[in-house]
Amino acid sequence: MNPSLRLAVDNAKADNMPNANIDKAIKKGTGANKDASQLVEVAYEGYGPGGVAFCVQTITDNKNRSVSNIRTVFSKHGGNLGSAGCVSYLFARKGIVLVNIEGKNTEEAELQAIDAGASDIKIADSVMDVFTEPNQLGTVANKLKEFGFKVESQELTLAPKTTMKIDDKSVADKIVALMEALDEDDDVTNVSTNAEI
Repeated sequence: MNPSLRLAVDNAKADNMPNANIDKAIKKGTGANKDASQLVEVAYEGYGPGGVAFCVQTITDNKNRSVSNIRTVFSKHGGNLGSAGCVSYLFARKGIVLVNIEGKNTEEAELQAIDAGASDIKIADSVMDVFTEPNQLGTVANKLKEFGFKVESQELTLAPKTTMKIDDKSVADKIVALMEALDEDDDVTNVSTNAEI
């Protein structure tokens, strides 16, 4: 009934997480454990070096700690945490399925992805990124598996509607450093930027 929960459980099973740990995490997230505090999803928005937009998605049991940590990371890496809505209009919620297409004909792979319901496709080396509407993520991933593709991962993400090209290496290095620092925070689940390096 809950597509986000189904996706999280599927990804946990793909990483060989025991069912007991999955049940424990679900109980903790819903506040069913008496000792556990309820986890909530919080999104933060801001600007990084060069004026690129960042959307940072978190799951936390303490909003004050999260906002403080995210603000500190932004300021240490030449960015600014913004107010809600300052950059979210630059992004669209999308599903993304990463597919290994090694040894396959890329044109055939593209046609099969379109038949599976892809809204957009990007191919780099032997990996095909298949973009979907958020509510079609599971359906498209299952169809790709039926077509014989090896699905590496599937997730909901924020994709930039337009990108900002970064040619300056020093600015690009600062953007990458900011992304890595945000990723290292335990509460952060996804970092999206409109930077095209």
